[in-house]
Amino acid sequence: MQEWANQLCENRQFGSKMTDSKYFTTTKKGEIFELKAELNSDKKEKKKEAVKKVIASMTVGKDVSALFPDVVNCMQTDNLELKKLVYLYLMNYAKSQPDMAIMAVNTFVKDCEDPNPLIRALAVRTMGCIRVDKITEYLCEPLRKCLKDEDPYVRKTAAVCVAKLHDINAQLVEDQGFLDTLKDLISDSNPMVVANAVAALSEIAESHPNSNLLDLNPQTINKLLTALNECTEWGQIFILDCLANYTPRDDRESQSICERVTPRLSHANSAVVLSAVKVLMKFMEMLPKDLDYYGTLLKKLAPPLVTLLSAEPELQYVALRNINLIVQRRPEILKHEMKVFFVKYNDPIYVKLEKLDIMIRLASQANIAQVLAELKEYATEVDVDFVRKAVRAIGRCAIKVEQSAERCVSTLLDLIQTKVNYVVQEAIVVIKDIFRKYPNKYESVIATLCENLDSLDEPEARAAMIWIVGEYAERIDNADELLESFLEGFHDESTQVQLQLLTAIVKLFLKKPTETQELVQQVLSLATQDSDNPDLRDRGYIYWRLLSTDPVAAKEVVLAEKPLISEETDLIEPTLLEELICHIGTLASVYHKPPSAFVEGSRGVQHKRLPGSAGSGESVESPDPGAAATETPPAVIPSQGDLLGDLLNLDLTPTTTTGPPPPTTSGMQMGAMDLLGGGLDSLLGGDIGGNPAMGAAFGAAPATMPASFNAPGSGGLDDLFDLGGGVGMPMGALNPPKAVWLPAMKAKGLEISGVFVRRAGVIQMEMTLTNKAMSVMTDFAIQFNRNSFGLAPAGPLQILTPLSPNQSIEAALPLSTVGPVMKMEPLNNLQVAVKNNIDVFYFSCQYPISMLFVEDGKMERQVFLATWKDIPNDNESQFQIKDCHLNSDAASNKLQSSNIFTIAKRTVEGQDMLYQSMKLTNGIWVLAELRVQAGNPNYTISLKCRAPEVSQCVFQNYEAVLKN
Repeated sequence: MQEWANQLCENRQFGSKMTDSKYFTTTKKGEIFELKAELNSDKKEKKKEAVKKVIASMTVGKDVSALFPDVVNCMQTDNLELKKLVYLYLMNYAKSQPDMAIMAVNTFVKDCEDPNPLIRALAVRTMGCIRVDKITEYLCEPLRKCLKDEDPYVRKTAAVCVAKLHDINAQLVEDQGFLDTLKDLISDSNPMVVANAVAALSEIAESHPNSNLLDLNPQTINKLLTALNECTEWGQIFILDCLANYTPRDDRESQSICERVTPRLSHANSAVVLSAVKVLMKFMEMLPKDLDYYGTLLKKLAPPLVTLLSAEPELQYVALRNINLIVQRRPEILKHEMKVFFVKYNDPIYVKLEKLDIMIRLASQANIAQVLAELKEYATEVDVDFVRKAVRAIGRCAIKVEQSAERCVSTLLDLIQTKVNYVVQEAIVVIKDIFRKYPNKYESVIATLCENLDSLDEPEARAAMIWIVGEYAERIDNADELLESFLEGFHDESTQVQLQLLTAIVKLFLKKPTETQELVQQVLSLATQDSDNPDLRDRGYIYWRLLSTDPVAAKEVVLAEKPLISEETDLIEPTLLEELICHIGTLASVYHKPPSAFVEGSRGVQHKRLPGSAGSGESVESPDPGAAATETPPAVIPSQGDLLGDLLNLDLTPTTTTGPPPPTTSGMQMGAMDLLGGGLDSLLGGDIGGNPAMGAAFGAAPATMPASFNAPGSGGLDDLFDLGGGVGMPMGALNPPKAVWLPAMKAKGLEISGVFVRRAGVIQMEMTLTNKAMSVMTDFAIQFNRNSFGLAPAGPLQILTPLSPNQSIEAALPLSTVGPVMKMEPLNNLQVAVKNNIDVFYFSCQYPISMLFVEDGKMERQVFLATWKDIPNDNESQFQIKDCHLNSDAASNKLQSSNIFTIAKRTVEGQDMLYQSMKLTNGIWVLAELRVQAGNPNYTISLKCRAPEVSQCVFQNYEAVLKN
């Protein structure tokens, strides 16, 4: 800050050789009074010295706001240096002294008409930085003149000022027509003006995603590409980022743009290079792979990326994080450049680890020998973290390139022989994965692994070794002794090891039942009675009941053939990868998270997609959280299968209506039900020292079992017992019957059936709660998990009287759509947690999407036409509705009852075409064209929406309503 102030205050005009550091060393008392006198001096030199002292004091944090009127009086000067200093002071204190700042308005207006373009630009730049509402309206006229100034330096400064003014008062900027002027500047003859206009419009468009300010078309793109060659490096970045938001009409236009952007790859500035790579990566999606130019472009992309790796370590790291994304999308670009990713001895650890990751991604049969030789070398390094990663990398190579598996296993055995503790442990972890990938192939090395049992002290390595012993117990003579040695300190082990040990001993028992009865009895007792961990207890109870009722079924479950593991488990999820490719060269590409995951603020979230693969080349922008629901969620939000951790935070009380989400599976309560009656005694012929009250804690299973419904999100433990999942709602029926959402046998006697309805604009969840247990149920509460459209209870679950045995009670729960949002699969899936005085229970159900169609969903005809044209054709989906025998009028009336409104109807060659609109609670519009041919029971429906993921649900709703 001090250097900046020194540089700013440097006395260039008078050529003084004395530095300005003296201004920062004074600590006199009464200094403000002296400065006030000097600022009002008649001598220009003394006045300038005083302003420099004021700026120095301001820079080091002293409060010099008392001098505001005196400093403002110094604005009336021809001295450019003094004017800069005064403007700097103004920018800093205008917000705290808004009434005084108005005094400066006349000077701004006057300076905007100064003959010197530097002063005009300085005035307009300062105007943009003074964030005081009171004076912004006075600045409109000067800004308008500067936007049309004859000097390009003033115009380019004024363009940026519009963006700053928009941030202060967006309505004022729109009313004054500055946005239109800004759009006109894109056609300016000066490339820097074009670049700044693009930067300003992009900035404004980010805060108003639906404004469509940057209306890119081939003519505009041509102007931008022309300016690209002549503007500064940062101007080039603005233009390239803007180009990346454009979707070419066809592959020819895409190739043309790529050809004109390619020269930027050889730019000295790495930011320009990455921005150019981003544009090319996006437009390559539209090029046919058999095109000669496609191959040429792939070859051109490699050298600039390689060159970035010769920069300083920090730049290398940024480049490597971006390359990591690029090779996941297009590994062929760098498949011949493996050597540049080999680690150098003086690379910082963060560069080493990133290079290692990319090496594995590029590993193939052609280069695997080279890679393995390098990795073996890295495994002898001194840096522990790097060595661990290198050993893991050898295992990943074995899984990825089958031909190298034998060589990898041999290399890992050599490393185990080194007896270096952390190397041995990592090797055992990866060998477990190799066993999973290639069963019955490399088990001969188990004996070597068992020799190192005593040296294992890390939970992951111990768990891996236990898994190996349990999985191959029939090949290890002393497997029971090995597992028993782990069992001695069972309560001191981590949860990961305890769970693995429990499963391994059950496997061992199923393979050698006569020799290991005592061992399995001991571990089940430890897991179910002596442990406080609910996961461990639940698994223990599951095994206990499986073994006690049907050992054959237990064998089929526990010893089932396991699916082969994938070689690329660490790849970024494809839709997230597409979005990150669209953000190459930004922080998102370094964090490997979308901007919405780490940028806070009121701006709308922009989700970008690659053309061709995402159905729409244009970014579908969602300014509000509800709209964001229909886009793919950012990686920072866990996917539907990763919410188990939320169980730990679940705090359900009778008055709670929203909160942390429940787990995704509906089978979490299985450990708390004695589904199979018996107990371990019947299998092992003895008491395991359990608590006699334990049996009383588990209700017997109901004699009859409700019909099984196929619900997404169910599975896991439920499916072991063929219980079926949480129940799915029938889609789209106008008066659907209630479906059983939570069977009594999964909820200790509580059965919940229900249906979703929309009445007078309010969504309700109408439920029947039935008590099939022997005890009274009270203290009911309900919570929803995050879901696609933010559905959440609008109030507590009102069950005011206790629910007695064999009694049913009706409850209607009003719902709001302002809850937390996370994309579900399917989109209309809802996961629910219900609590009562007995326990917490989980189920999932599906709501018909028509519940979200609002009553004001009828579009004006002209708006409908314009919106249909504006939505990209790639977002259009077409479906067939079969066996429907309604005429068009009957269909229209029926659909209107579900808030699907007919805008217009026309008849073409005997075919009625209904144009319809509907609006979701989060503001997303869905447009439809329904074709009904007289005598033909099959309808055709075309749906258009800015969030095409919704279309499938809407079609299902149409089908259900029309066939109801």
